[in-house]
Amino acid sequence: MSSGGGRVYVVARVFPKGIEVNLEELKKKIGEVLPKEFQLVKIEEEPIAFGLKALKVHVVIPEETTGGTEPLERAISSIDDVSQVEVIYITRMFV
Repeated sequence: MSSGGGRVYVVARVFPKGIEVNLEELKKKIGEVLPKEFQLVKIEEEPIAFGLKALKVHVVIPEETTGGTEPLERAISSIDDVSQVEVIYITRMFV
């Protein structure tokens, strides 16, 4: 029996289109495109290979979000400098 107020913690790996992408600008854009009911917790840089870095985006979303993580992935993918978004971790928060 759900009270309807649950939250889900999601970590998504965001791949920029190339090493020339300004990661600080990309972090700012990610914060701007997220739906207002999503809470950005933090963004970490993660070295991939050959100078390329991905961003690990930590977000709390309402449990009742229609489509699960799809709105998060779609919002971040809409940024021109993003080549790929993959959800790498998801867990229900018990608070």
